[in-house]
Amino acid sequence: MSTPLLTEAEISAAVATLPAWTRTGPTLIRSVKAHSFAAGIELVRAVAEVAEATDHHPDIDIRWRTITFALSTHSVGGLTERDVALAREIDRLVPQYV
Repeated sequence: MSTPLLTEAEISAAVATLPAWTRTGPTLIRSVKAHSFAAGIELVRAVAEVAEATDHHPDIDIRWRTITFALSTHSVGGLTERDVALAREIDRLVPQYV
């Protein structure tokens, strides 16, 4: 069973509860600046553990201390509840590394 795409209203409601995230087309994006390069890598490691446990993996870009997460459910071509849930988990983890 595939994960259903969120409606525009559901996406708007979700984004309103995720102030650190922006929506660009079918993707939620958040960049964070870790307090060190090593802390940024540890944040990526912590997110990877969540991603593996939920079988939902973000695109991650590492630029020295700046880590950018991009969430979209590629298999259905847009945003799903899985993206929103992972965004919330990333938000939960970020304060430990910035």
